[in-house]
Amino acid sequence: MARRWWSLVAVGLATFMTYLDNNVTNVAIPTIQRDLHLSIAGLEWVVSSYILAFAGLLLVGGKLADLYGRRRMFFIGLTVFTLSSLGAGLAGSGGVLIGMRLAQGLGAALLVPTTLAIIVASFHDVRERTTAVGVWTAIGAMALGFGPLIGGLISQHVHWGWIFFINVPVGAITFAIGLFAIQESRDTSVGRRLDVPGLAASVVALTSLVYALIEGHDKGWTSGVIMGAFGLAALAAAAFLLIEGRSAQPMVPVTLLRSRVFGGGLATMMLWAFGIFGIYFFTSIYLQDVLGFSPTRAGLAFLPMALCMALFAGIGGRLGLRVGAHLLVPLGLALDAVGLYLFSRLGAGATFAGLMPGFLLFGAGSGLMNVPLTNAVLGSMPRERSGIASALLNNSREVAGLLGVTVIGAVLRSRQGVALRHGTGPVPAFINGYHAGLVLTIALVAVGVVVSYLALRRAPRPADATPVPASSGPAQASDEAPADRVRADVRG
Repeated sequence: MARRWWSLVAVGLATFMTYLDNNVTNVAIPTIQRDLHLSIAGLEWVVSSYILAFAGLLLVGGKLADLYGRRRMFFIGLTVFTLSSLGAGLAGSGGVLIGMRLAQGLGAALLVPTTLAIIVASFHDVRERTTAVGVWTAIGAMALGFGPLIGGLISQHVHWGWIFFINVPVGAITFAIGLFAIQESRDTSVGRRLDVPGLAASVVALTSLVYALIEGHDKGWTSGVIMGAFGLAALAAAAFLLIEGRSAQPMVPVTLLRSRVFGGGLATMMLWAFGIFGIYFFTSIYLQDVLGFSPTRAGLAFLPMALCMALFAGIGGRLGLRVGAHLLVPLGLALDAVGLYLFSRLGAGATFAGLMPGFLLFGAGSGLMNVPLTNAVLGSMPRERSGIASALLNNSREVAGLLGVTVIGAVLRSRQGVALRHGTGPVPAFINGYHAGLVLTIALVAVGVVVSYLALRRAPRPADATPVPASSGPAQASDEAPADRVRADVRG
């Protein structure tokens, strides 16, 4: 087998590890909480720290790869991710686990931006590159589907640490294959300076906002510390925009957002990410704490949705070339909204079969819209800016997923608290809050239907049928979620 195909194997394994780690912890949350005796706030940081570091540093990871070489950053990111996975599995306290999860996020932020760039640099033939990107996309979708199942099986039958230990042998094999197969490449057209002030401002803004959203319910939304955190986030965000507007070599060229297709496409991706993050995390709690599913059965419930997503992603890429992204993306989002609505009708007596219509519709809708949206967004940018455009699309999805799950979690917990104060039992109170969170998600996805149609009406049809997705769907979207302190309320 030619070296370039071995490089695809290495990139695929790395993609599977990082995408898997985005959602493998969801169904293992109860076991981790019991073993480490974590507070609810600590548990939230266990599940949110990975994606917080990943989303906050994703852009700088892509910039470093352009500056210093994709192969070099691939191995640095892979090493950090693999060693921190070992540390997470060995963690004996919540503090150590949170630290290792942050390190995993750092490793993923350095590793993930290199994967698609390595594929593009390794495959010069259009047909081969199309096949390679398709394989890369399918691997991400499979990680999405098998993440909850693997997490459920391990947490139920083995020690939860093995959800992290499994990365160690995979990481070692990936390293060995990559040493042989991956050749160095870099973007010689980019500047040689890193936008440190812009990076610092973005990290402060994101961290402050997430802290306020997670802690606001317990500390009080109008308390000094929470209001201060919101204020710091706003100031840091304003500073970021000011820095990027004046920098000669900005981390994020703000001129990209002036494009209606690009800016509207990012907004659509962010609105959609609210839905995928919310349905994964809060439905995982619902399945286990309300319906009484075992971790394994809860993981199996998610598998049809992910397989359906992978199937329709293949259809959506080709169909988008025929009918246009401005029609297919809104259709996919509409199917997502219907799937979420079906979930909002479920109660404490739902069956496994009763879950499937909502899961399958959501999977079909997400599969249909993701590749056409990504192609339209990246196709609206000049070729020399495709790297930063892809990084921004990835980053917008991750940030929106993180913020979406905290916002929906805040709505869920507030509605749940009101119900508990009025004498409602723990389980009905959780369902009340769960439905309120889903209603918010449905509204956001419905807005995405309108935004995507208006933004993508004038999107150019790709002359080259080679898809260049920024993600394999929500696998990376997905699927950490902070608002786990609702679990204690459900149990009463």
